[in-house]
Amino acid sequence: MSREPNAQLISLMTEASVSNKGLAKRMRDLAQRRGIDLGTTHVSVQRWRDGSGIRPPAARIMADALSAKMGRRITQEDLGLLDNPDPPASQPITYLSALPETLSALGGLTEEQRETASNNQLITPDTDFSTAVLSWMVARPDGVMADRPSTQRVGMRDVNAIQTATEMFMRLDFLYGGGHGHKALGHYFRHEVLPLLNASYSEKVGQSLFRVAAETAEVLGWMAYDIGNHDLANRYLLHGLRLTQVTGDRMFGASILANLSHQANYLGHTSRALQLARAAVEGAHSSATPRAKAMYTIHEARALSSGGDLPGASRAMNEAEHHFERADAANDPEWLAYFDEAELIGEFSHCFRDLKRPTEALHFAEQAVSKTNPQYARTLGFCRMVLADSHLLNGDLDSAIHTATKAVKEGESLQSIRFLRYVTDFQEKTSVHAKTPIVTRFNDQISEALANLKD
Repeated sequence: MSREPNAQLISLMTEASVSNKGLAKRMRDLAQRRGIDLGTTHVSVQRWRDGSGIRPPAARIMADALSAKMGRRITQEDLGLLDNPDPPASQPITYLSALPETLSALGGLTEEQRETASNNQLITPDTDFSTAVLSWMVARPDGVMADRPSTQRVGMRDVNAIQTATEMFMRLDFLYGGGHGHKALGHYFRHEVLPLLNASYSEKVGQSLFRVAAETAEVLGWMAYDIGNHDLANRYLLHGLRLTQVTGDRMFGASILANLSHQANYLGHTSRALQLARAAVEGAHSSATPRAKAMYTIHEARALSSGGDLPGASRAMNEAEHHFERADAANDPEWLAYFDEAELIGEFSHCFRDLKRPTEALHFAEQAVSKTNPQYARTLGFCRMVLADSHLLNGDLDSAIHTATKAVKEGESLQSIRFLRYVTDFQEKTSVHAKTPIVTRFNDQISEALANLKD
């Protein structure tokens, strides 16, 4: 059967002034940097120009290679390569040096329609993470390309709209869990945010635009983490970290490292969690506000607590408390508003629970539950489960079961794999009392609620 030539690919290659051999080499080099063996030759490129089919990995590499060459994001759709129904495969997690590659990679992430847990492990080696963190820490700001030629002009009204939308999705995440808004935010990011980064704007608007784009990528990463898609979360967060390099926003970049530390600690990678938290502390330097420093340092305390280091964790908690006492909301960006006194106390309760300190764990968990605003429903659910764990540490099974039951009842609307794990971990801890009537009744009462959480 005859095929029509791929006019879109031919046109873009002409615009990019790249030959068949040149494009093939760019694709092979980019694939090699990503650990992919791609046997593309000039003959392959000619076949694609003639209209032959292309494998999804090669199509993604081609789009990314041309993006880097042309200095703007080129999609598979732009190249006329969306006829293949195969789903996109995960790409290696890395900190990309070229901004066009980063924007193209972020666009590719939004095409991944995996809204449920993919695995419960981090697949990226520690060495790759260390390289990414070091790359960010030693990088100089790119600066925005102001007033470039474009048919579209971006103003502060556009930036403010994105900021409002991102804050709305963040509130949705806190209230209902990552499963409720992840897909919708991905679509918004792909179609409403990423295209603007390659448009025309003033220096001031460009700085604000890249800052809010990094915030949106961070929210997407956090949502992916909450639904258990850890490799996708890592890639969103690391690409978001790369976006902070454009403006030199060290404080927000450090917050992304703190999020990566949180995720690593959740998955039991204590050493990685500690390194990432300390990288956040050092990476922000003097640019961070006291509230931000408290947030970075409490993640260090969480990692030390998971490792059973009481002296180290106590030091880090004291430092976090000292920083927080000097916090002034007037000096903090909006994205940090969630880190209030209740959030800090909740982190203390997690630390003392993990350190197996019954009295302190119960004290801080009770405070966290009483102080947490219900708008942070997922956080409140976590705190209630830590309170239930703390009652267990104190030998009070009845109070533990009562608290856990309330947490499950109040958390029925959460689409959060993390919250589900808090509940199932508690069930495992109470399994030694499986024949006790109160535990039997508890398991019967929550079985339906757990089924709803998994839906």
